[in-house]
Amino acid sequence: MAVRAVRQAGGRATVALRCVVAALVDAEGHRSAEEIVGVVAGEYPDISESTVYRTLERLEELDIAYHVHLGHGPSQWHLAGWRSHQHLICHKCGGVIEVAPGLFEPLSHELETRYGFLADVGHFAVSGTCMRCAAVGGTGAHPAG
Repeated sequence: MAVRAVRQAGGRATVALRCVVAALVDAEGHRSAEEIVGVVAGEYPDISESTVYRTLERLEELDIAYHVHLGHGPSQWHLAGWRSHQHLICHKCGGVIEVAPGLFEPLSHELETRYGFLADVGHFAVSGTCMRCAAVGGTGAHPAG
């Protein structure tokens, strides 16, 4: 599907592109660019790191893959059709909770109505404190179990 979309956009389905897409498909979710570089290097050591990064950028330009920043770590990549969802990121423990997209639709509607702003709520992150960290006094130390 992704390879076909690249061809329809006038691009070439190079070996590097196929490897990057395969790494994203195999992830069944998110992968950092560094992880994708490692997967591609394991299959094709001749494909350079810079080629992987350029390929990811090209896939994003074509709306085939996207990246999201989840906290303070490296950005995470996923294929466009994977699943629309948002993330709640705990700034204490670094935990990530996936949230169904419908939860933010009222916010999106309100932003459009009130400010004329078309928010892209398809994939983003909100930071705060998770229930577990709040329950232990905000120390970030989770109880066992």
